Amino acid sequence: MTGDATSEVLASRLGYLLKHASLRLTETYVQALAPFGLDGRELAVLAVLAAHDPLSQLEAAGRLGVDRTTMVALVDTLESKDLVVRRRSPHDRRKNVVELTPTGRERLPAAERARQEAESRLLAPLSPADSAALFRALQALALEPRRADQPPG
Repeated sequence: MTGDATSEVLASRLGYLLKHASLRLTETYVQALAPFGLDGRELAVLAVLAAHDPLSQLEAAGRLGVDRTTMVALVDTLESKDLVVRRRSPHDRRKNVVELTPTGRERLPAAERARQEAESRLLAPLSPADSAALFRALQALALEPRRADQPPG
């Protein structure tokens, strides 16, 4: 099979297309967020904390859809960059509450603008209507609750 034939076969596979679109997005984020010392996942943590500050590590992990171990590693990294601080919850001493530091609050808006600009560059080949349709379709696939008759993913 030639390279073109392979591309044609793979171009009709949703998994292949989603994976490669995701890889492009990740590369775009790496370049856009490097000046801020962040990656896409770290920026997502900052955004969630800014929207719901303060949150326990477990609550933040739930909102981000990551496991506890991953959340601990993300918070450790962000704490080492002086972007978040972890404290014992005053209401439940068994929980750690995570909050943005002044540095984290200061860095977030510019990093978010860089993320938005990076997404715009990635989506530039699409019309505004197609871009909006892509977002709606991905939201339906990723955010809609699973029906009882659907097998787990």
